[in-house]
Amino acid sequence: MSLFGDGLDAAVHKAFTRPAPKSAPAQMRYLVKQLKGTRPVAQLLRVSQRTVERYVKGQIKKPRPDLAARLEREVKKRWQPQIRARARQKAATTGGIVIDTRARMGYTAPIGSTDQDRIRHLTVALPPHYAARLFDAQEAGAGDQQLKEIAAEALKEVYFQDNGRRAGQLEEVRFTDIEHLQFDL
Repeated sequence: MSLFGDGLDAAVHKAFTRPAPKSAPAQMRYLVKQLKGTRPVAQLLRVSQRTVERYVKGQIKKPRPDLAARLEREVKKRWQPQIRARARQKAATTGGIVIDTRARMGYTAPIGSTDQDRIRHLTVALPPHYAARLFDAQEAGAGDQQLKEIAAEALKEVYFQDNGRRAGQLEEVRFTDIEHLQFDL
């Protein structure tokens, strides 16, 4: 489970105009419609084609927990792609993204400054170019570590350096021990 990737996905999901299907038969019907057949859905979910057909007809209503999780993940991945793209585009060009986190943060700075790591709770609006970098890295399949580095760089510029108005000699921000992380568009 990816903390940063899931957080970015949750932020985009808030932009949805309609809720995704909740029941297993409705989710299965949606996937069958999207993938144009029961065979691709069966291969995607790693179940038999007959099982997919039973869900579509409503003969089975309650999937086992592992299948329910896969089913929900695949539906959310495909739900309202145009609205998802529009929300990402808006965040990357005009709106930016807000990060709300409680984590241990410190920095590397010249000798004589207090660079002690400490737990901080920050809610910071990041500029659009950092939102674009986060979404682009996520699309490219970047892991949590790369997304964390981009977020740390953004916090360094926006929070610690106040967009170049202070702490100009700050070298690196450490972003560890994340207790809470949430993104909002």
